Amino acid sequence: MNLPNKLTLSRIIMTVLIIIVLFSGNYISDLLGFEIFINESLVVDPKYVVAGILFILASLTDFLDGYIARKYNMITDFGKLLDAIADKILVNSVLIILAAQGIIHPIIPVVIIIRDSVVNSIKMLAASKGKVVAAIKSGKVKTACLMVGIVLTLFNNLPFELWNIKVDKVLLFVATVLSIVSGVQYYSLNKNLIKEK
Repeated sequence: MNLPNKLTLSRIIMTVLIIIVLFSGNYISDLLGFEIFINESLVVDPKYVVAGILFILASLTDFLDGYIARKYNMITDFGKLLDAIADKILVNSVLIILAAQGIIHPIIPVVIIIRDSVVNSIKMLAASKGKVVAAIKSGKVKTACLMVGIVLTLFNNLPFELWNIKVDKVLLFVATVLSIVSGVQYYSLNKNLIKEK
């Protein structure tokens, strides 16, 4: 197992830690012995801060593993498979938990998971026919909005919450809309491939 694959595996491990932290109840607050008060009306649960830090670290491994694999010619089929799995486990797990805890609307993970399933199916079909489906701009923008939106949500939308500007919700809304748009674009760009016998 090369370095990029180890980084990818570490992302899966950090995802497990994030899940444990998000389901820890008041344990993190009790362990740390304090709560985070921003002002008299805004209390930030430390477990979300810890989960947010872990999420950022996990996201950085996503950048690093690809960069190292490309730069040092360490790209493997196993690495590509593991990377795709790690990405979905990280993002979808956090979205599902945040929805289950009433922090985000449930339609967000539903739309994003359905879109990813459709796009991944198209990519697998293309691969079976020896073709590669390239990433599109709307998909990349969707991913950026989604990742930043999740981080802000875990950090209780700080610092924007101090001015009552819901940047986290706007970014997640944009990511959800772009999930639909990019999903339709992927289908439109590859419909001839799908219809091939």
